[in-house]
Amino acid sequence: MIKNALLSVSDKTGLLDFARFLVSKQIRLISTGGTAKLLRDAGLPAREISDYTGFPEMMDGRVKTLHPKVHGGLLHLRDNAEHVKQAADHDIEPIDLVVVNLYPFEQTLAKPGASHETLIEHIDIGGPSMLRSAAKNYRSVTVIVDPADYARVQTELAADGATSAATREQLAAKVFRHTAYYDGLIAKYLTARATPENPVLQEIVTVGGRLAQPLRYGENPIQQAGLYGDFHQHFRQFHGKELSYNNIIDISAAANLIREFDTLTLAILKHTNPCGVGGGKDLREAWERAFATDKQAPFGGIIVMNRALDLPVAQAISEIFSEVIIAPDFVPDARELLMKKKNLRLIENRWRSTGARYDFHNVLGGLVAQESDDAPDDQTQWQVVTKRQPTAGELAALRFGWKVVKHVKSNAIVYAADGRTLGIGAGQMSRVDSSKIAVWKAGEAGLSLKGSVIASDAFFPFADGIQAAADAGATAAIEPGGSVRDAEVIAAADRADMAMIFTGRRHFRH
Repeated sequence: MIKNALLSVSDKTGLLDFARFLVSKQIRLISTGGTAKLLRDAGLPAREISDYTGFPEMMDGRVKTLHPKVHGGLLHLRDNAEHVKQAADHDIEPIDLVVVNLYPFEQTLAKPGASHETLIEHIDIGGPSMLRSAAKNYRSVTVIVDPADYARVQTELAADGATSAATREQLAAKVFRHTAYYDGLIAKYLTARATPENPVLQEIVTVGGRLAQPLRYGENPIQQAGLYGDFHQHFRQFHGKELSYNNIIDISAAANLIREFDTLTLAILKHTNPCGVGGGKDLREAWERAFATDKQAPFGGIIVMNRALDLPVAQAISEIFSEVIIAPDFVPDARELLMKKKNLRLIENRWRSTGARYDFHNVLGGLVAQESDDAPDDQTQWQVVTKRQPTAGELAALRFGWKVVKHVKSNAIVYAADGRTLGIGAGQMSRVDSSKIAVWKAGEAGLSLKGSVIASDAFFPFADGIQAAADAGATAAIEPGGSVRDAEVIAAADRADMAMIFTGRRHFRH
């Protein structure tokens, strides 16, 4: 039976109705600060925590619930005679229901310009302590951290006068998920502030996020899936079917690719790999260049651009089936045209880099973490290693190809001209095979590689790769360098009168 309930919340959604129900069941209310005032103003009897503990709130409310009468009331085992005796000896009443949610650290952190001092004051201490005490003793105590659970508890109390053991255990598990996430946010913030040079490589790393939406399934229908975190703050869907797990992965890859370009650019991706990227004087020309790279793979693909989508491009895109179109904005007549396709997902891209990011990957028995490969290349560190310098046109094409190849799965090869891709080879066990695929794709598209450049995400391990590029028509190459056979590769480029740049930086994408 529930006799005493402790209510102390920052989110007061639904609290008054729930409190009225508790009072109707002769459950006594204990409360703190603003919550107590809200209850009393509504005509509900609520005992102040300081009256219950016999100890005043102090230090601007920092110390109010950290008291033996609170935690003893939560933690003592009701079926332990010694616990019950000690509680009685010290005038500790059992607290059977706890309704607590925490200072809004997460919401404060999201506010632009929130000061460090303000954030520190929004770190809750008493709230997590009460939640953890109540959750530890869930066999006797019901604990609510989420207003969405009021209805469930109210229904059980109305029917049986008590909550079920299963409900109490499930609510306790939810508490520990909640406090772990809350503490993780604080740890992430303070770690980034205290050790900005490398906040990922700490002795413990926390990874967490709120469920943004359940997904129909994962990569395959047999897999359950959910979206966590603040994805929807960066990408707003305003039309089309619900996003799938694969859509979300593709959107992230597309946004990462397009952010490489300041000049007008459009890209088409399939399974996170670009199958065509183009720039031009307008979006229609960029579309034509990107689509010309590969006219088969874009079916059911992802299209992303860094300028507002206009009607001419919308008309061109609407001629093929696409899963998702991503743009910073949509011109009204273009929006109207594309929204006629009920299954086409339209996404406004609001992504803005917020500093260092980290990639996590599940492995058996744990996870691996790394800094995201986001930082722009320092082109002052690039070295021309061949006898011939690249021409101005070749250099522009090399820069373009290097930005694209960074986003192609390894082994990655991109043949490019200034402002466009000509052939892309991805994900092969051999770099030469990736090059062959890129050459074949260009041929299938009717594109000539004569005078093109080749970009490779990692070094050419043998001279045969650069020779194959020369045979295909490439006149310049860009790669990280670093092979034990670099001298052989450079010699092969010189024999073919190719210009070659070593960037000194690999962009391998496993």
